[in-house]
Amino acid sequence: MLRCLLVDDEPLALRLLAGYVERIPFLELVGTCRSAIEAMQVLQREPVDVLFLDVQMPDLTGVDFVRTLRPNAAVVFTTAYKQYAVEGFDLDAVDYLIKPIPFDRFLKAATKVQERLQPVAAPAPAAPVAPPAPAPAAPAEEYIFVKADYHTQRVTLRDIRYLEGLKDYVKIHLGTAKPLLTLNSLRAFEERLPATEFVRVHRSYIVALNWIDSIRKNRIYMGEVVIPIGDAYAESFHQLIEQRNMH
Repeated sequence: MLRCLLVDDEPLALRLLAGYVERIPFLELVGTCRSAIEAMQVLQREPVDVLFLDVQMPDLTGVDFVRTLRPNAAVVFTTAYKQYAVEGFDLDAVDYLIKPIPFDRFLKAATKVQERLQPVAAPAPAAPVAPPAPAPAAPAEEYIFVKADYHTQRVTLRDIRYLEGLKDYVKIHLGTAKPLLTLNSLRAFEERLPATEFVRVHRSYIVALNWIDSIRKNRIYMGEVVIPIGDAYAESFHQLIEQRNMH
């Protein structure tokens, strides 16, 4: 979760951006400020990961604020004036948003901040082993395409561990790659994914049966991940598991 602070002398702009922040699962709003001076006071008492900072403000501009104080946070400039873009990037700003700012452009900037501040760790080198035989190509029915991060991504079904519903988004947790965030609903995935391999266990979760390690009471264990089984789904899920039990 990235803690963000919005700084703009226009109340309407603050309300718009605050609404955008609420729609993005990996952002948490620390507060809103009407001036750079007010933002400086917040930064002194609150940890902040990213500043969405207006350029043109009274007393102290956003550019002068960053140049003078060098806040310990990633910076995304917001302004109605394109001519400040070069100066903004000279200050190592992550992005530069031109007003009026549409939601998809704001989401793209937030994603760039997330990639900079929370990079995916490289896997540890594996011990040398004999090269495996090449795997056959997956049949067409064994993968889907999803829109994520402004491109269409092919996702092999056997790589999906579980899906997590987050308001208007679904996070697809994969076994060997970082999760994908797509604008969609769990119901749409529930209707599309094969019911023999994927099962809805909670209003916020769909799990892949072949990734389940164990089940204890109303909890599913998948490695270090623990997923609750909702009351509305418990009976049908346990019946499905019972059908596959060795007796």
